[in-house]
Amino acid sequence: MMWNDGMGWTGWLLMSLTAIAFWALVVVAVVALFRGTRSDPQQVRDGSDEARRILDQRFARGEIDTDEYRARQVVLRSTH
Repeated sequence: MMWNDGMGWTGWLLMSLTAIAFWALVVVAVVALFRGTRSDPQQVRDGSDEARRILDQRFARGEIDTDEYRARQVVLRSTH
């Protein structure tokens, strides 16, 4: 009867570390996936501020009239 299958303690240690590394990689991949799909509210806010600034500049230069300026302000407020 043979009790030793040829894999000593180093084989078991290597197999255990490999399994731990694999599952850690899976967890990191899932976390990275969810972080990549989430939008940052700060970036959305900065984008709408930039749009308002451009709208103000266009109105100040006379490129758009008062009615169009107010209509676009309403649209920008509703999307924020």
